[in-house]
Amino acid sequence: MPLLIFFARIADVSINTIRIIFVMNGNKFISTILGFFESLIWLVAIGQIFQHLNNWVSYVAYPGGFAMGILVGMIIEERMALGKVVVRAITSEDLTRILSYMVKQNMRYTVMSGESSTGNENIVFTVVKRDQLQSLIDEFNVCLPQAMYTVESVKKASEAGLMPESPSRRGIGSWLSSIKRK
Repeated sequence: MPLLIFFARIADVSINTIRIIFVMNGNKFISTILGFFESLIWLVAIGQIFQHLNNWVSYVAYPGGFAMGILVGMIIEERMALGKVVVRAITSEDLTRILSYMVKQNMRYTVMSGESSTGNENIVFTVVKRDQLQSLIDEFNVCLPQAMYTVESVKKASEAGLMPESPSRRGIGSWLSSIKRK
């Protein structure tokens, strides 16, 4: 019974982590479905605890599953790479190579001039899908090794000026299939 409790907690906490991401991205339908299954699994787990109050191992399995569920949920969320991020790079280096890369990748960007304590700087702004982030960072490290960059989540971004994508229906099956394998 403690193993059932342990794995139930892994499942419901993992679902909770992913549900929060969908809530933050404004996806009401999937968030609602995930919330239903999250609470159903939680009820099963807590019900087993109450049926086996004399089994102290169940008391360890419950928080152990919770902790492991956080880790599993974070790994799943990382692999799903849903949403968009804004990336800002600040550098005094030549931007030719990175801008050429961004054009090839159909990334829209803005370059601004600035001044820092060390002199003139260029600031590159872009909004990219999270699944493009690692390749952009890798390219920054090659083309602009001295650049400082920041990455922040974006709840919503205009699609103006970007290449149109084919329409998709983001159902449960499609987000499950979007989990990338390494």
